[in-house]
Amino acid sequence: QVQLVESGGGLVQPGGSLRLSCAVSGNRFYIYDMGWYRQAPGKQRELVASITRSGSTNYADSVKGRFTISRVNAKDTAYLQMNSLKPEDTAVYYCNGDIWSLTGRKDYWGQGTQVTVSS
Repeated sequence: QVQLVESGGGLVQPGGSLRLSCAVSGNRFYIYDMGWYRQAPGKQRELVASITRSGSTNYADSVKGRFTISRVNAKDTAYLQMNSLKPEDTAVYYCNGDIWSLTGRKDYWGQGTQVTVSS
């Protein structure tokens, strides 16, 4: 069974940085796009950034210039480097992967990691 495991969340002061990681494990044949989403209390889940297997990226306007998504295909791992963090970045961050596995091709989600930006 395919699993996505996030790590790297925590509490950081405004202006600080965090790096999130998302590792894919289990019986997978191929990982297409990967992405990071976030959900703040009382709000809908929103796309933060996405990356294709070849490295093309897409960002939400609210994080452009501050966040960088990357991936290492050989390790089946994606990263989100978050700089100049703001209180409004506080949310649970979820990793998403478009993955072809034994059960076919579908979206998988991680369990989420909390990011809190506060002084």
